[in-house]
Amino acid sequence: MGLEQQVLSVLRRDIETVSKILDEKDRVREEAIRFVREIVRMSGDLVSSLHGKNVEDAGKIMASLRVRKTEFLSLLSKHPDLLYSGLSYNALSEYAESIIVYHLVVEGRMPLLEEIDVPVPAYLQGLGDAVGELRRHIVELLDSGRVEEATYYFRIMEAIYESLKRLDYPDAITPGLRHKVDVAARLVEDTRVLILTTKNSLRMLKNY
Repeated sequence: MGLEQQVLSVLRRDIETVSKILDEKDRVREEAIRFVREIVRMSGDLVSSLHGKNVEDAGKIMASLRVRKTEFLSLLSKHPDLLYSGLSYNALSEYAESIIVYHLVVEGRMPLLEEIDVPVPAYLQGLGDAVGELRRHIVELLDSGRVEEATYYFRIMEAIYESLKRLDYPDAITPGLRHKVDVAARLVEDTRVLILTTKNSLRMLKNY
């Protein structure tokens, strides 16, 4: 067999193999996109239910959301390039955020990393985003005059920020984390001022 024939033979065989691999990956990617949309939507619904005080509905959504997340991870188990990608992190960070907020607000505890069960970058992004949702919860508590409870959640919010701030790694290892920490820093300081202002206002009204 001449060189030209050998080249053509190898290319014909290997390109056919590659084509089958890419066909499967493209199929998985399209299915993953549908999962991403569903997980993001359900995560948003879970947080909205919590802010709407619909704890029972939130519990049902969370149960369904956990199932979808498990199915999503199973789908991508043989495709690490898709699992450890922006596409996946977008959904799993939203998932992590909603699960963290649920357990903090409803159960009064921080869920373990193993419970959340997502890649570390998605967990860290979700943890950072949870700071914003806690601020929203604190504002609602302050509007209801529940200052002590708001202060309690502020300490949790601050603890999350301080914990994330200690993770000084390149963006290639913890994508998006530095930005999340910068945003969290502003939210923590704004919330600190808000709580102090509210306490001072209530003190003045009491002494009036």
